[in-house]
Amino acid sequence: MREREVAVVVIGAGQAGLAAAFHLRRLGYAPGRDVVVLDAAERPGGAWQFRWPTLTYGKVHGMHALPGMELTGADPGRPSSEVVGEYFAAYEETFGLAVRRPVRVRAVREDGGGRLRVETSEGVWSARAVVSATGTWERPFWPRVPGQESFRGRQLHTAGYPGPRSPAFEGKRVVVVGGGTSAVQHLLEVSEVAAGTLWVTRREPVFREGPFAEDQGRAAVALVEDRVRRGLPPRSVVSVTGLPLTDEMRRAREKGVLVRQPMFDRVEPDGVAWADGRRAAADTLLWATGFRPALGHLAPLGLREPGGGIRMDGTRVVADPRVHLVGYGPSASTVGANRAGRSAALDVRRLLEGAAAEGASTGGTSTHGAGGPVGDSTTELGAAAYEHRAGRSPVSMAAADSAPR
Repeated sequence: MREREVAVVVIGAGQAGLAAAFHLRRLGYAPGRDVVVLDAAERPGGAWQFRWPTLTYGKVHGMHALPGMELTGADPGRPSSEVVGEYFAAYEETFGLAVRRPVRVRAVREDGGGRLRVETSEGVWSARAVVSATGTWERPFWPRVPGQESFRGRQLHTAGYPGPRSPAFEGKRVVVVGGGTSAVQHLLEVSEVAAGTLWVTRREPVFREGPFAEDQGRAAVALVEDRVRRGLPPRSVVSVTGLPLTDEMRRAREKGVLVRQPMFDRVEPDGVAWADGRRAAADTLLWATGFRPALGHLAPLGLREPGGGIRMDGTRVVADPRVHLVGYGPSASTVGANRAGRSAALDVRRLLEGAAAEGASTGGTSTHGAGGPVGDSTTELGAAAYEHRAGRSPVSMAAADSAPR
């Protein structure tokens, strides 16, 4: 399979990947020539396209629009997968990001001469820098509990949650496992159709009331950032902020639905059991236990620290500054992903300019794929044109939390 040379490969076209591609273009790196964006999905939308149908746009929260273009006039009653998918598609087209899909990245390896070899289902790219924005959706986390394989009912994960109107839930006894927002959303929906529900978490959930202040957000991000700076596996930003207590949650508490039980100790063929002898019958176990970063493609580079994580300096991997992770650790929130995309683009430019200067002093070639950076006078014009066509005021986007608890 032929090898193509570019300056930068961006892996993933979700929020973080598109933000990085946008900022690289604004810095003058031409999509398709200097920068290639590879996405494993068959259509735009990132992980949003796989969300359950009852997660409508009006129910989601906490996500920011992509840089340079707001989402306008969205119907809150439409599935968020459709709304965000269409928005991402329009974004890619407006800014000419030339996303290639479906392309699955199998491995990133050393390629010699300061370059990285990106091996994919559609051939090989050689790049000076890689921005990995693969998120977590493809790595659902299933806790291991004794007896799990003996369960005679159904076991589902958030990644495959079909919505409440399913044979797995209607008229069934359902145990929902997990302490994140997704777990609560599943519980509230399923409780409307199930014969009975039980909510279990490893830790006592922390609910918060009122608006989430900016200083609280910075403190939460700082906690996550400290972990990745020390090379430890990240916790999600949302996992340290607590659950926002809504009116719907209050009503569920009053009805006895939103009442947490401690994590069971084992799974039995017809339910779950605790060490103190308590048992609960169940037909379905719904694991809303979050996701882990999908970074297997980077394994050949040996980036992990003894603590199990990847040591980071901003978005840059300390062990290999040619590699940037966006949408990882402190940038896993959507506003964080936008900022990380810009930070990564600026760092990549410094890397490429440094390599170009070194190449010039030794008689080498340009670090750009097929020439130098190009101007980008169309970027702001494209955003303005989109806003003009929409003819409405911006509506900020939102996202559900699938963070592990």
